[in-house]
Amino acid sequence: MKPVPSLLPGARVRRRLAWLAVPLLLVTFFAAPAKADNPIVQHVYTADPAPLVHNGRLYVYTGRDEDASTYFTMREWRVFSTTDMSNWTDHGVPMSLSTFAWADANAWAGHVIERNGQFYWYVPVRQRSNGQMVIGVGVSSSPTGPFRDALGRPLTGNGEIDPHAFIDDNGQAYLYWGNPNLWYVRLNQDMISFSGSPTQIPLTTAGFGTRTGNSSRPTLYEEGPWVYKRNGVYYNVFAAECCSEFIGYSTAPGPTGPWTYRGTVMPRQGASFTNHPGIIDYAGNSYFFYHNGALPGGSGYTRSVAVERFTYNADGSIPLMNMTSAGVPQIGTLNPYVTQEAETINWGNGIETEASSEGGVNVGWIENGDWIRVRGVAFGTGASSFTARVASGSSGGTIELRLDSATGPLVGTCAVPGTGGWQNWTNTSCAVSGATGTRDLYLRFTGGSGYLLNINNWRFTGGSVTGANLLTNGTMENGTTGWSVFGSGTLSSATNVVRSGSRSLLHSGRTGSWNGPSQEVTSALTNGRTYTTTLWVRSQSGTPSVRPTLALTANGTTNYVQLAPAATVNANGWTQLTGTATVSWSGTLSNARFYVETASGTEGLYLDDVSLQ
Repeated sequence: MKPVPSLLPGARVRRRLAWLAVPLLLVTFFAAPAKADNPIVQHVYTADPAPLVHNGRLYVYTGRDEDASTYFTMREWRVFSTTDMSNWTDHGVPMSLSTFAWADANAWAGHVIERNGQFYWYVPVRQRSNGQMVIGVGVSSSPTGPFRDALGRPLTGNGEIDPHAFIDDNGQAYLYWGNPNLWYVRLNQDMISFSGSPTQIPLTTAGFGTRTGNSSRPTLYEEGPWVYKRNGVYYNVFAAECCSEFIGYSTAPGPTGPWTYRGTVMPRQGASFTNHPGIIDYAGNSYFFYHNGALPGGSGYTRSVAVERFTYNADGSIPLMNMTSAGVPQIGTLNPYVTQEAETINWGNGIETEASSEGGVNVGWIENGDWIRVRGVAFGTGASSFTARVASGSSGGTIELRLDSATGPLVGTCAVPGTGGWQNWTNTSCAVSGATGTRDLYLRFTGGSGYLLNINNWRFTGGSVTGANLLTNGTMENGTTGWSVFGSGTLSSATNVVRSGSRSLLHSGRTGSWNGPSQEVTSALTNGRTYTTTLWVRSQSGTPSVRPTLALTANGTTNYVQLAPAATVNANGWTQLTGTATVSWSGTLSNARFYVETASGTEGLYLDDVSLQ
């Protein structure tokens, strides 16, 4: 990671990707098509994706190829996360070669797994004392780190690479790795020791396919094993037959085999001669992560992580997938009325990220004409103002708020003054007009020459009453304030399960399906008006069908309005419910109550980012 700018007096030394020196490529490739979401990160080269789902967020752990590399020159690992599969938050560099005092090079493909509230990052590195590739373990209590060396020495090592951890249903954990062979050990409960000795998995042609023309490597298996279990079947997805590699897979009745080769997942494609798989389920969908060389300047040594959505065939087989620039559909929308990190990005042009003195990461190294795209921003009936947390060690610049493209409709312009330092933070605000509906938001930066400003986070404010959230504390950041129980049960503020911010609302102890978190909104409603409802829900257990409802009592009669289509939620991730409904009544409205209920059952419910507009 680059040093925090405040530590760099005078001129800023900027790291630029190779393509910034190629104007034609910049125009052709980096000005992304409107629907291009692959690669998922554009401001650094990323490789070897390892996805993980935790508390409703999907995290992707990657390596980082150094700019203009002509070998696998890698010194650090990165992590990015998302809740909508379209906008990705950069969490910076939680682990690097310097984490392991005994390692000196090759921060290559690793894997992260969680157990007992700890996150274990298994990585191959070169051991300083003997020059051999070995496997180290980083550990952290947070999925975004920082990670520390769990052992102060290698966990194991035999000169081979690409570790992957898997915990079976019975609690037994395994670590797989290998190139040119395939190995495993049975990890102990502590995840940083193992029982027995490393065991070699037989690489048979029946198990891993037939390679021709290489008698020393008769099977297709090359490297990068990704092992998981689905419906009682064990899958091993791997990079096959370098070079260039394709992705193949095998299945087995047990975690160590015997394996049967099943075919190709992704053919040889793209500008990178390597590939690396990662498969995971999230928010009811299955996703396949891989890397390519799709960014300008991309190659087998300057790679970029991408993702495709897929559906298993009826027999459990994995369909053939191709690399795309379109990527995957967005899940739900992004709420602009809560604080969003500036480094939450769908596509970035010219920007970079760095460590922030306020914690986390900020967007920096911004020059005239650079921009950030944020996909699917739900403005509803309108925003009235915009506030950003900014800093500038120069004379500052301007943030243009545009819709649909970097030259699209201008809905606001915020001036950013010089603040006396690149980490001297202040707020800037400006009026907004015309930001309605669900649109792609572009933050376009303009100004003079040189670096203009840094931006840490931003937030819109709703406009008129019709555009503002009628619910108090819809973000849940103020605990249970504004919320009450409709029926029975207990409301509490949850900090361990959140969708955004630092808190969500938990309703536990429900005894009826109609019991739910609620708010009284009688005075806020207008007869005959159409309202938009958006909320994110997950269950404590089970898969209940959830719906937001409005109970209207007028002239002694209570009627119920379903505000959005019902959706099945689960305990493994957040599900967004959104819809519009016209609210009307006859006579005098004496009570109106917004609440969330289930079709049946009494499972506990988490809510976050709830709005009625």
